[in-house]
Amino acid sequence: MRKLFAVGCLALLGGCVNSATVSSDLPLQRVVVYRNGVAYFERAGHVSKSEIRFKMKDGAIGDFLATLAVLEQGGSSVKSAAFPLDVDKDDVKPRSLMSSDEKRGLRKVAVSLDGDEHDLILGYVTAAPVWRPSYRVVVLPNGQAELQAWGIVQNLSGEDWQNVRLSLVAGAPIAFQADLGRAVIPSRPIITDEGEVIAAVPVGETSLDQLKEAPAPAPAVAPMDPAAEAADEEDSLSTDGVAFGAARGAASGATTSSPMKKGMRRGARPSAPPPPPSMAPRRTTALAAMAVEAGSTRYDIGTPVTVPDNSATMVLLLSNRVKGESLFLFAPDGGVRDSATHPFRVVRFGNETKGILEKGPIAVFESNAFLGQGLLDPLPAGATATVPFALDRAVGVQTESKGDQLGERVYRIDGGNLWIERDAVHKTIYKIQNGSDAAIKLMVKHRRNPAAKLFEPPPGTDDNLATNSALVPTKVEGKSSGTLTVDERQTVQQYEDWFSVYAERAIASYISNPKADRATVDKLGELLRLRKEILKHRETKWKLDRERTEHERSTEETRKNLRALERAKDAETEKLRRKLTARLNDAVSRLDDLNRQTVSASVKLSELEIQFKDLTREIRVAEPLK
Repeated sequence: MRKLFAVGCLALLGGCVNSATVSSDLPLQRVVVYRNGVAYFERAGHVSKSEIRFKMKDGAIGDFLATLAVLEQGGSSVKSAAFPLDVDKDDVKPRSLMSSDEKRGLRKVAVSLDGDEHDLILGYVTAAPVWRPSYRVVVLPNGQAELQAWGIVQNLSGEDWQNVRLSLVAGAPIAFQADLGRAVIPSRPIITDEGEVIAAVPVGETSLDQLKEAPAPAPAVAPMDPAAEAADEEDSLSTDGVAFGAARGAASGATTSSPMKKGMRRGARPSAPPPPPSMAPRRTTALAAMAVEAGSTRYDIGTPVTVPDNSATMVLLLSNRVKGESLFLFAPDGGVRDSATHPFRVVRFGNETKGILEKGPIAVFESNAFLGQGLLDPLPAGATATVPFALDRAVGVQTESKGDQLGERVYRIDGGNLWIERDAVHKTIYKIQNGSDAAIKLMVKHRRNPAAKLFEPPPGTDDNLATNSALVPTKVEGKSSGTLTVDERQTVQQYEDWFSVYAERAIASYISNPKADRATVDKLGELLRLRKEILKHRETKWKLDRERTEHERSTEETRKNLRALERAKDAETEKLRRKLTARLNDAVSRLDDLNRQTVSASVKLSELEIQFKDLTREIRVAEPLK
């Protein structure tokens, strides 16, 4: 990796010097850059006067006043922050009479302190360019890869960042523009005196008095001799400095090496130790710590960083050995020509850090060669990225699909009614042709039906319901073809007739399930027996009805023929009449027999159907079996 990447500062020097967004004599010690257009600046040092003066651009005053926080041993010591207002004046000041600050549009803010000696940490937020990540991944043998993350920071603040502690935060906390530097006089309603009379007496509220707990008596303080007092003061100063540094280090990772001994007031002192540093929300060093507590990822650069004004620098954020590989991904993209029939070359690796990797460009290397570039989407901790970097036309893919319904199961039986559930099956077949000599591993990005589930997916399938897609792996040998079938199934419920073939399959499935209730299984077994008898008698009755209908039609036709031969008296006609009469007698006799059989079959069928209906009402299944 060191041979592949040599990184230095990327100087972006401008042709003219810009005024600092915020400037002060208090040294800049820490900069935290976010990805939402703001940065947190922390200045610290010893102040031997009663105020600190700042110069800033007009647009920075609102952010400065909204986020200004000051921390000093014993608590914040700021009394006020004074600044001039922009007001419309009748007389415009000539430019020749303006100061250099006025010509550059700078305004002054004076932060008044409550004394002359202070060791301060002062922080504020102002607008700044977002930092941007850049990644490199080197694919290694045996499923390994080297992952590097770099952060590009741009300094357009108008001052050099000289040996500052630099932190980059992945994530965008809410930060809005506060217009606190402009005078606002809201409009008010006009009230006239019209002698209004209150027509109803308002109802008052009464609060009952409650017993309050008496305060504990203050402990007596024994007087101290001057020598002991001086020794105690010296110890207290040393302890104060350590506590201050520890509290600051807990929030920002910094330590304080020397105790603050300057400007401490002497005189009468209580016996109790001085209070710890203030933990109020205005504490500046807690800003970045809160980002960590809120789940954001923060990168604290381990060594001091110098970023000149109007320039950029690239700093190394991480360099880890991770699980990774180079493979193929079939993911049709309307913006990439031929991706509907050819797969991408991709690099696939996991985020084995504890934080999120922000969106950014990534360069891919393998065997000391540059393979291509891709774009890494935001990658949470523990997630796996699959980043395309090239299109490979040596592999072709064709797609087809088909649907079916399978797997009838009892869903519910209640009140003699049957509901079943079935699997609506949708199969997508990917036909793959590998024209290269080497075997390939291909991941197919399958567009998912969010209401369905993958049925028996291949091992290694990544099912991502958040993006309604699944990455399904397959392997194809060199110079050969392969097929990948993705089976999605969605369960649908429907009311079903007891005598349909789907109902029979669902009941048989319930009976064969070892988790089924045995009493219900016995009743369903009897139900299937009755169902079989009913279907048998229905078929018998249907045959009888059909034969009876045929005989009725034939009998009626024979009667018509006999009526047509009534006037004829010749021998041939008489012979035909006798033949038709005999046929009619046989048909009537058979029709009478069919009527008796039909009535008998109808009675038996009615008895079976009544038994069947009564038995269905005795069966209850509240929910489908797992």
